[in-house]
Amino acid sequence: MFSAPMIPTFAIAMGIASSLAAAETRVFMFDADKEGQAAAGFKCARTGNGREGVWKIVADTTAGNRRNVLAQVDADPAQYRFPVCVREDVSAANVDISVKFYPVSGEVDQAAGIVWRYKDASNYYIVRANALEDNVVLYKVQNGKRSDLPLVGKGKTYGAKAPVPKKQWSTLRVAAAGNTFTVYLNDAKLFAVEDTTFPEPGAAGVWTKADSVTWFSDLSVTTP
Repeated sequence: MFSAPMIPTFAIAMGIASSLAAAETRVFMFDADKEGQAAAGFKCARTGNGREGVWKIVADTTAGNRRNVLAQVDADPAQYRFPVCVREDVSAANVDISVKFYPVSGEVDQAAGIVWRYKDASNYYIVRANALEDNVVLYKVQNGKRSDLPLVGKGKTYGAKAPVPKKQWSTLRVAAAGNTFTVYLNDAKLFAVEDTTFPEPGAAGVWTKADSVTWFSDLSVTTP
């Protein structure tokens, strides 16, 4: 079982890099980025159909203190549309990733996801939480086709049911070690998945679906 990622006690705007025993943790924040602009160091794309997606920095005041967050704001309702935004300088296979997310709106979906071992917009792993369905599902995207993966000890269940609050901040996390991926929502372990499709290192980042308008903050990436 993975322990929660250790976060350094010092921060530098867009990123934190700290050697913690055998691990390195980087936390990507957005206060140094300009509101309305793209996030520095991130590359955005789209899997599937519809518009590419619009990722930009917006001001968040939900916690009472103004801060900047990364947002996907294009509400194109195309069903098989998955805007994705990854950190260009991350390349890892074994990795522990978490992100805070805030579902703003969406009639087709209100989804927030983490991608890892990302090769390109057609090949990567994704775990996503959906505030309209109240579930969390882990998929592989291979040659542009998204397939949900069976859970260890439970089989093909289409992920796990879990409350995903609308217009509230939650935390999604995945810990990838070899062929095993363990998923958490708001610090509660939900399930594990085993898969061998993408063993190589790849980029990491965030993801949405269809007309989801979703905010992201504090993308934490821990590598051994």
